[in-house]
Formats: sequence, C-alpha cells, structure tokens
Amino acid sequence: MTTMTHSFFALHQQPEPLLLINIWDPASAVLAQQQGAKALGTSSAALAWSLGYPDGQQLPVAELLAAVQRILRVIQLPFTVDIEQGYSDEPTQVAELVLQLAELGVAGINIEDGTATPELLCTKIRACRRLLNERALFINARTDVYLAQLAAGPEAVSECRRRLALYQESGADGAFVPCLTDLAVAKQLSQHSSLPLNLMGWPEEATLQDLTQAGVKRLSAGPALFLQSYQAYQQAVRSFLQPERLADHPLNYADLNNLFS
Repeated sequence: MTTMTHSFFALHQQPEPLLLINIWDPASAVLAQQQGAKALGTSSAALAWSLGYPDGQQLPVAELLAAVQRILRVIQLPFTVDIEQGYSDEPTQVAELVLQLAELGVAGINIEDGTATPELLCTKIRACRRLLNERALFINARTDVYLAQLAAGPEAVSECRRRLALYQESGADGAFVPCLTDLAVAKQLSQHSSLPLNLMGWPEEATLQDLTQAGVKRLSAGPALFLQSYQAYQQAVRSFLQPERLADHPLNYADLNNLFS
C-alpha cells in the first residue's frame, strides 16, 4: 500500500469526518491544498464541465485519464476519482479503467449504482478487486436510492442497508449516500454497516459534532464548489460587460449541465 493510499484509508477511521474537497483541475487542486485540505476528490460533474462535456457518463475515458494525470502532477495529497458507473456496463472494462487509475497513483475511486441493479455494481466491484490483485485502493460505493428517489421513508432506509451490505460483501471500502440529509437516518445506516459513511453537502444547520455523532466518516461537496466558483466568474464577466446589470439568478446544476448538452 502506498503512503497516499494508506493515509486515505486512515482518514476514514478518525472520530471526526474527513472533509473531502472536490476539485476539477490543477488550479482548484493546488488552491484547496494550500487551504489545508487533507484529501481531494473529483466531482464527476465538475470535471466533465471543465472539459466541455455534460455530466452523466459523457466524458471520454481518455480525457478523464489525462485530467487525472495533470492534477496528480501538482498535488501532494491523497486523491480519489469519481468514475460515475465506470463508463461501461461491462465489468471487465470498468476494472481495466480502475487499474489504470490505481497505476497513475490515485488513492481511491467512487463508483455508483445509479438506476441500474445493485447486482451490476457488485459485479463491477468484484471485477475491480480481481484485477487490482491485492493492490490497495479505496472503493467508495455510491447508492443513488435518495438521489434518484428510488424509494422513500422506511423503504429507502431498508433499501440502502440492503445495497450497502451487498457492496461491502463485494469488496467496497466505503458507502456513499448522496442526497441523504437526515442525520437520524445516517446514524441508522452507520450503526448497521461497518463501511465508513459518506454524505454529500452539509445537512442544514448541522455541525461537525452532529455529523460525528451520526457516524458520518466523510463529507464531500459534489459540484457545489464548482457552481459557486463559476457563479462568481459569471457575475464578474457580466459586471465587466454590463456594469449596471445585476445577476439574474444563481447558477445551478441544470443550467450548467445544459450548456454542454
């Protein structure tokens, strides 16, 4: 296990959650590093947008690998890469991509189920483990039960628990549940799984202590930092071109994604 990978695993075992900063290019990476980030990770949406593609598995793998290499060249922190659903439904192809990323020096990946069956993600994770062949890599398995609204209420909780158990059996190291904002539910999930729990975005009015008590081990930002950054850029351009004109509305995911569709 490399030093960076070892450090990345250890960051998920601390009492307080790892605050993972999502970046998309070398400039955002070095600025986050300068500000004291402990680890960095791509947002799939932010990385795709920065390269001129919409989010949703539209980024060519060659572009992904080149972007990862540029980021790794300038950082000295553990780095994880969001690969969406692996850019393929073929587990062998997904595993080959994951091995390429590991050989470049990344410490981890995110891989998601989306609206596909959880069994498909299990097959992909197992294929990754076979091809990695004892090489350590933090596989953060993301379930979209809440993000894609695949279930609600108690059914959503039980479905998350079922999927996370399957992913752990298949070789996942972490559990990612984006759009889960109820810390009581987060606590239930963390108590029924030994996988470190990752949420996306600060739940409203939650403190670091609240997250710790709920068993959250990692908090990432998703595309939020990119959207905030480019909102500021959009307003700066508008101000330069038309100083008297005020901002129309905040930049959001759909607005930005549609620019590349």
